Amino acid sequence: MTTMAEETSQSLSDLYAQSLRVITEGQIVKGRIIAITAKDVVVDIGFKSEGSIDRTEFFESDKLQVGDEVEVYVENVEDEQGMVILSKHKADRQKGWERIVNNFKENDVIEGRAVRKVKGGLMVDIGIEAFMPASLASFKGYANLDALINQPLKFIILKISRARKNIVVSHRDFLMREKDAQRQKLIESLTVAERRSGVVKNLTDFGAFIDLGGIDGLLHIGDISWGRIGHPSDVLAVGQQLDVVVLSVDRTANKVSLGLKQLFPSPWQHAEEKYPVGTKIKGKVVNLVPYGAFVEVEPGVEGLVHISELSWSKRIAHPSELLQVGQEIEAVVLAVDAKNQRLSLGMRQAAGDPWQTAAEKYQPSTKVLGRVRQLTDYGAFIELEDGLEGMLHNADISWTRKINHPSEVLKKGRMVDVMIMTCEPDNHRITLGMKQLMEDPWPQLIQQFKLGSVVEGTVTKVAGFGLFVEIAKDVEGLMHLSELELGQAEKLDERYKVGSKVKAQVIKLDELERKIGLSNKNLPSEAA
Repeated sequence: MTTMAEETSQSLSDLYAQSLRVITEGQIVKGRIIAITAKDVVVDIGFKSEGSIDRTEFFESDKLQVGDEVEVYVENVEDEQGMVILSKHKADRQKGWERIVNNFKENDVIEGRAVRKVKGGLMVDIGIEAFMPASLASFKGYANLDALINQPLKFIILKISRARKNIVVSHRDFLMREKDAQRQKLIESLTVAERRSGVVKNLTDFGAFIDLGGIDGLLHIGDISWGRIGHPSDVLAVGQQLDVVVLSVDRTANKVSLGLKQLFPSPWQHAEEKYPVGTKIKGKVVNLVPYGAFVEVEPGVEGLVHISELSWSKRIAHPSELLQVGQEIEAVVLAVDAKNQRLSLGMRQAAGDPWQTAAEKYQPSTKVLGRVRQLTDYGAFIELEDGLEGMLHNADISWTRKINHPSEVLKKGRMVDVMIMTCEPDNHRITLGMKQLMEDPWPQLIQQFKLGSVVEGTVTKVAGFGLFVEIAKDVEGLMHLSELELGQAEKLDERYKVGSKVKAQVIKLDELERKIGLSNKNLPSEAA
């Protein structure tokens, strides 16, 4: 029979048991701090025994107070001493994990703090510890990881592994995203023709890249200066700050074209008033091309001297025959087109047209001294003065000698006496003669070398059709093959050699064609 005392004891035990919370391992529960020691924090979770947690598991443990409410993780409801095993760290991790997977996804931005270095990178507190590889800690290369610890930073979530409950984050990707956003914002704000300030970031052969504060614009070499420059480094330096003008914006390709010279007035603006047609100017040769020479008359204004405007009479194959880069010249303005930035110049006009006075200076039968400038198959060009030359044909070099090429008697660059035969200024043509300076010897030669007379001469040329024989100074006769004494088996070039002496009879005298015919057949017995 149960006594009343026993019934009362049983009733109190049941009431106590009912007052205890139902707690299971792996559960997160709320508790209250009931004691704080130098090492531990004692938490009452409403269970039959309290739990003790190491103070290091609490962030800013020095600020804890008895009575504070905390959430903890139940590792074990009863250890060997009958104590419940709790963990603040695991509770925070579990709560952090749930917060992240419920509120964030991969590629989202999240705030956090690097807490410690590990092999290959940093552990980052984002409410749960996440891993950040060292290569993803900085925008360029590897950062100083120690300097990042305890720094509040923003990250991009690269990977969430639910199976392993780990997360990989990147600070570099956040910085890149921010830069892209800044670049997009900047390029949207740009307008053509506006003035912007920038810093020279890089120099290339074709121009300079200017950092406008988040986006790079190209300053082409042609838009740096109105004048001609060889390389952007001639006027710019990396790190230099300067103002530029926005020339164009391609928001699709994120490309910006800039100009520097556009900040200053174009030198072509008043070119037509400054360089009227007919004005004589001085300039510097800056480029030579097959069709002419470009001359800088002032920085930013260049004119073209076409090859046809270099000389009145000289036949020039390339401007480099007369000019070289850097040379100072005088020229006359022939045409100005400021709108299209074109200036036509003439160099020969600056020296004056020598043909205007040629008729008076070079009258027919006048003897003049000239320089052999060019040799051709048909004759020689003789320079009479700068910009003026005449033509000396082969037929007008000698009365008696047949000239096949002027190089037989003339040499380029040599000074020679010639006679003016004709002068036609309108056609820019002068014909010259050399033999006309001497008396025609043919009347005397006809008397000296009568038909049938026997002469002795020197072989000057052996041809397939016969021999040329010099019978007097610069007087040659032709001994045709049919008029040669030659054996049946003999060859012409074996029987007769250049320089050998031969006797011959004059069988032809043609004063009109200036020809002498010779023969060594049937020579008179006394001549043989």
